[in-house]
Amino acid sequence: MLRPKNLFRIVVCCARLLQRRQVSFLMVVSVVPHWAFVLPRKTDSTAQETVVNSDHPIDRFIDIRLKDAAMTPSPPADRSTLIRRATLDLTGLLPTPQQGDKFLDDPNPDAYERVLDRLLASPHFGEHWARWWLDLAHYADSDGYLTDKGRPWAWRYRQWVVDAFNDDLTFDQFTVQQLAGDLLPQCTPTERMATGFLRNTLSNREGGADLEEFRVHQVVDRTVTTGLVWLGVTIGCAECHDHKYDPFSQRDFYRLYAFFNRAHEVNIDAPLSENERLEYLAARPEYDRQRKEILAPVADEIAKLQAVWEEKILWTEAHPGSDAGWDRRLEILGLIWAIREGGGQLEGLMIVKTPVADRTPDERDRLLDYFLEQGSMTDPERFRELGLHAYGEKLKKLSESVPGISRAQTIVRSEIKRSTHIHIRGDFRQPGESVLPGVPAVFAPISDSQAADRLALARWLVSSENPLTARVTVNRLWQQLFGRGLVTTSENFGVRGQVPSHPELLDWLALEFLDKGWSVKRTLRVLMTSRAYRRSSAARPDLEKVDSENILLARQMRLRLSAESVRDTALVASGLLDRTVGGPSVRPPQPDSVSQEGFSNDWKTSVGVDRYRRGLYTFLQRTSPYAQFVTFDLPDTSRSCTKRERSNTPLQALNLLNDPVFVEAAEALAWRVLHERQGSSRERLEYAYQFALSRRPTANELERMTRFLSEQIEVYEQMPTVARELVTKSVSESTEIEAAAWTVLSSVLLNLDEFISRE
Repeated sequence: MLRPKNLFRIVVCCARLLQRRQVSFLMVVSVVPHWAFVLPRKTDSTAQETVVNSDHPIDRFIDIRLKDAAMTPSPPADRSTLIRRATLDLTGLLPTPQQGDKFLDDPNPDAYERVLDRLLASPHFGEHWARWWLDLAHYADSDGYLTDKGRPWAWRYRQWVVDAFNDDLTFDQFTVQQLAGDLLPQCTPTERMATGFLRNTLSNREGGADLEEFRVHQVVDRTVTTGLVWLGVTIGCAECHDHKYDPFSQRDFYRLYAFFNRAHEVNIDAPLSENERLEYLAARPEYDRQRKEILAPVADEIAKLQAVWEEKILWTEAHPGSDAGWDRRLEILGLIWAIREGGGQLEGLMIVKTPVADRTPDERDRLLDYFLEQGSMTDPERFRELGLHAYGEKLKKLSESVPGISRAQTIVRSEIKRSTHIHIRGDFRQPGESVLPGVPAVFAPISDSQAADRLALARWLVSSENPLTARVTVNRLWQQLFGRGLVTTSENFGVRGQVPSHPELLDWLALEFLDKGWSVKRTLRVLMTSRAYRRSSAARPDLEKVDSENILLARQMRLRLSAESVRDTALVASGLLDRTVGGPSVRPPQPDSVSQEGFSNDWKTSVGVDRYRRGLYTFLQRTSPYAQFVTFDLPDTSRSCTKRERSNTPLQALNLLNDPVFVEAAEALAWRVLHERQGSSRERLEYAYQFALSRRPTANELERMTRFLSEQIEVYEQMPTVARELVTKSVSESTEIEAAAWTVLSSVLLNLDEFISRE
């Protein structure tokens, strides 16, 4: 092992050579391994008990740094703040007044731990943490690019993520199923559905789009996203040339790319319930019989014409530019198939490439239906003689008469072998050296390189031989609970990223995560039972000069809620939130002028309880996302996001004041307070504060808000017509004034910085 003095000399020497450009970063890293590319080493935190008096392993690491810096940690947060903080962090929702009172009145020493257990068991836990993961997956309900068509079954992957978090699916299996669920032995439909992670790439259905070009874009996206999500590295920088800083060559990039190069997009039957499956199966035999009966008079002729059409399609793919008409037919095959089936653009072509005997009955039927609709160019005269278009219409009408079946977006391994080459300067039209699947050379290789496929890659990512996955994941869990990671550049653990503020703690957490079964819920519980998590977030002037960014964690961080949680908490406080878990995406109210910004956005506001669903279920149109979410920093869904921005803008204040969602929530909160709590205005104010802020108002707040309420009543007594316009619910004229005044007061509460912040 190198002595520290010798290691320092090597680092200085390498720095000088780099400055003179006499060596590359690849050469330097081969001499001095980057900390993140070395396997984590566990430090026994109990050895630090003699230095600091901490009964929690996390606090031992943190408190010793605070002691060395002569910094005093902040006191614990009060109980009202703590239950609100924990509830928001684990479910994204507010605690009810009853839950808050129960915790405040519970004298037992394990009261807080029991609150955590209740929240971790809540079905809303999976919803909240699914949103965190969907940012990483860059999930959306539409294709992207100009036409930005909707994806009717994208939500099935979202639901899989919600269920996985609620079930505490271990992170190693969570990884394997998303990257290679289709390759597992005797894989289930649920495991196949998990590969919807790889379907979150953009798809171009525009006329003139080169199918191969955009297939390559999708494979590149899957490669880059996998490197970012599990390894926390910018492997995408090596697409066109060797990485400028990290030890990743262009060859490394395309070896990783090769794992995904045979991935093929396909939608599968995935019934939502057993009843749906049984109804479909019961109707299928009669459907097949009638279908066969309809086609019987022309079945042989159709088979001959379709064989010619398929042969011509394959010839066109192999000879692009030889026949403009058939080039267009090939293009339309991808476009129309994707639009009609909601699947991948190459799915129809891949069925054509599959031998007839190897096609499933569903594939045969769907390709035949497409041929009857679009295949007349094969022999237009014969098509007319046989009246094949009419047969297509009969089949369409027949299919509409039988129960449908829900579907899901998945990935499968194509039976067509495709070799991988380095793309010279990143151009797929300039293939270079042929490469086999493999992980970057700086890491330990996959044990069986001959059987390297997506399943082998997924298992390597969560193996003890990989130094990054556990570190990267626990760092992001920490980031969610403390506002910043132990490594602040959660998107980059490479040479250009930040070093960890507490390296021994990061390694301890990583190895705990790996050794204790990859349980996300267990890890969150460990983090949240620490004193560091439970500290007050109040600003401290004495820390401004010595630790203005709170790197040493003397206090908790005060965090603005996410875009979805801002809306969700308003709906919770007002009593409007529909707590149904799961289901297709919905469209809450927003101005028509916003909806019309997208090329193909046909935003139709959902009715009934669907307009009050959680933000997780809001339809995400890539080119024109839900406006309120954008205002509150929704990330770009065209790429993976590891850390959301938290801005503070005047437009956010205008949103909270005037957006129809928040105006309606303010009125509903006022209605709730007036009808659920009888008594004086002060008693009702306390009730409103508990709903909105999870605490009782101070004496000063009571005085100011009571005075404000009286002022508003006076205003509306002078303007009863305005009061009538503000109150949409049917009330008597005598209470209209009071309802309007309470609506304005409720709006004040929903506009407080404290309301949209997690203390």
